[in-house]
Amino acid sequence: MKHTLSVLAGLLLSASAVADDHQQYFQLEDVFTLEYAASPTIHPSGDWSVFVRQSMDINNDRKLGQLWQVMPDGDMRPLTGDKANESQPVWSPDGKRLAFVSSATGSPQIHIYWVDSGQHAAVTALTQSPSNLSWSPDGEQIAFSMFTPDAKPNPVSLPGKPKGAEWTEAPKYIDKDNYRYDGGGYARDGYSHIYVVPAKGGSPRQLTEGDYNHGGSLTWTGDGESILFSANRREDAFRQPTNSEIYQVSVNNGEITQVTTRKGPDSSPSVSPNGEYIAYLGNDDSGKSFQITRLHIMNADGSDKRVLTADLDRGVTGFEWDNDSDSIYFSYDDHGVGYLARTDLDGDMDTLTDRVGGLSYSRPYGGGDFSVAEDDRVLYTLSNPLRPAELALWDDGETEQLTYLNEDALGHKQLARVEELNYESSVDGLDLQGWVAYPPDFDPGKKYPLMLEIHGGPHTNYGPRFAAEIQLFAAAGYVVLYTNPRGSTSYGEEFANEISQNYPSHDYDDLMDGVDAVIEKGFIDEQELYVTGGSGGGVLTAWIVGHTDRFKAAVVAKPVINWYSFVLTADMYNYFYQYWFPGLPWDNMEHYMKYSPISYVGNVTTPTMLLTGENDYRTPMSETEQYYQALKLAGVETAMVRIQDSGHGIYAKPSNLMNKVAYILHWFDKYRDED
Repeated sequence: MKHTLSVLAGLLLSASAVADDHQQYFQLEDVFTLEYAASPTIHPSGDWSVFVRQSMDINNDRKLGQLWQVMPDGDMRPLTGDKANESQPVWSPDGKRLAFVSSATGSPQIHIYWVDSGQHAAVTALTQSPSNLSWSPDGEQIAFSMFTPDAKPNPVSLPGKPKGAEWTEAPKYIDKDNYRYDGGGYARDGYSHIYVVPAKGGSPRQLTEGDYNHGGSLTWTGDGESILFSANRREDAFRQPTNSEIYQVSVNNGEITQVTTRKGPDSSPSVSPNGEYIAYLGNDDSGKSFQITRLHIMNADGSDKRVLTADLDRGVTGFEWDNDSDSIYFSYDDHGVGYLARTDLDGDMDTLTDRVGGLSYSRPYGGGDFSVAEDDRVLYTLSNPLRPAELALWDDGETEQLTYLNEDALGHKQLARVEELNYESSVDGLDLQGWVAYPPDFDPGKKYPLMLEIHGGPHTNYGPRFAAEIQLFAAAGYVVLYTNPRGSTSYGEEFANEISQNYPSHDYDDLMDGVDAVIEKGFIDEQELYVTGGSGGGVLTAWIVGHTDRFKAAVVAKPVINWYSFVLTADMYNYFYQYWFPGLPWDNMEHYMKYSPISYVGNVTTPTMLLTGENDYRTPMSETEQYYQALKLAGVETAMVRIQDSGHGIYAKPSNLMNKVAYILHWFDKYRDED
């Protein structure tokens, strides 16, 4: 009996040790412990800053943003202390007040925080959510945009309904060109318009009218008499979906004047602090699937338009004037890394720092925020492959990290080490880049399963950034490879347009070459290869299993399977047929089907699971259903996972990020040889 008890005690101790080891790795439940910094806005003096501290609300399954102060020494404290969702902080011109949006009163309203007293209060009672807040130069008014309902009755009203009868709900009558949007559902009747409201509180006044959306970033002219904005006010906007212009609207009478006139998108106008110039983003429309977004400038009257980043073969992702109006700070991605740079008004540029980003905590995508003070110190979100976005301060060439939001959650964890991988295309010798995430306690003398994880877009980029999904896959024992095949951004316009009207094609070869490059390192079990990807990565995953049987199992997430049906069901259908294809589907059926994974389903032998958000309108559920049924008819092992309460951005709800990863691992583990 003693022997039996001692054996049992040993087993319990062993199980406890395993559990302790389990807690040292990043696990599904740890998703709810993550935090990240976003929307930093440095006080004009540079003495302190405010940012949105994003955390995960486990009780309501959502991200929750709250405003926090941070000092140059890293000292932090909540700004308001409200248990509400807070966003969009914007300093008044004199730095004495901060405008922001908060749900503290029960619905999103514009709030003001007074620096001298520390008090804050709502100054609006709006019926819709405000966005794009912008102070007037004198600090007396705040401009914002807001959806304005314009309900239209159904053209049919049935007669004969008895009083108190319960008939089924009336049909939905739809005649809009763009009638549904991923993440927004079916479009309501109405448009986004521009308003102004006194900063001391009062009634908002609508400035714009008509059947157009007037949104995006807003900026006041130096004299405070007009507001600049971007919109597509063409009568044929449906046929020219990207052809937006810069406009200005008079605050006094609502008169609208067009400022730019070229073919191509012009957006994000920003007036210089001295009121003499307008900076904005845009490009001449080439009709290609990828086009470089460049930083432009013009005089306040719209004259002397010129490009400041003409020599930079990278897209500008954000910008901000310096206080002296003689230079502009801007961000861009290069080789999967976010950079912060500065240019003068002649286009002479210098790079300040890299590692800007970290906002996409689910997968290792780009994207970051920054803010510039009067003394040219810059606060920005810092990217790190082992942490979501933190805040760092750039000061005359020196960088100091200010926040450490995730040390409590991740400081004691053994996370996946991320290593850069450079290799050449076997097709044409093109230089290619990727990254390898190694399981915790990686032993190069052992053999590991390899998971290829493919980014979407397809015109986006991965990089050495924190990604919960990658970390979870590595913690489950997989070596994870993610790459930037041709078509990815941050390598120039030519590299990105290698897949223009040619997708998928040699990007498939780029991915296979990456797999081969990792196998050559000697620690991969070639019989244990797995592949997954979402959106464009789902397209490529479906393409892969239709062109090779080297992978043991695959998970195709939110894919396009049939380009013909995709163009006729996706939310942005008026864009896709023009920029991704040579024309309308019925005029180019052979081209559409040549690049559709459904055309190669007869070749598939790999067990393949489908996974898509139930409310995905970007790559609609019907695409997933087509492939699922085709695989069933072809006799291929398959399953379909329909993520509930989710659009294309599955990670919008933390539990759905967990669901995605858990189902992928379930499918792969089902076929994985644990011996």
